[in-house]
Amino acid sequence: MFKFFKNVAREMRKVSWPSGRELYKYTITVLGTVVFVAVFFAVVDLGISQLLELIPR
Repeated sequence: MFKFFKNVAREMRKVSWPSGRELYKYTITVLGTVVFVAVFFAVVDLGISQLLELIPR
């Protein structure tokens, strides 16, 4: 088990971590994408609901 964590620590030193500016840009990109997808599916859901209300029962 100690060998595993030693290898993990060694590999983590090789990781190229993003700078603060890159991290900010990536975060904004992810949040923007999440908002876009949420709005898109809300509009699609509303549209389908409206179409189903037009169908006589």
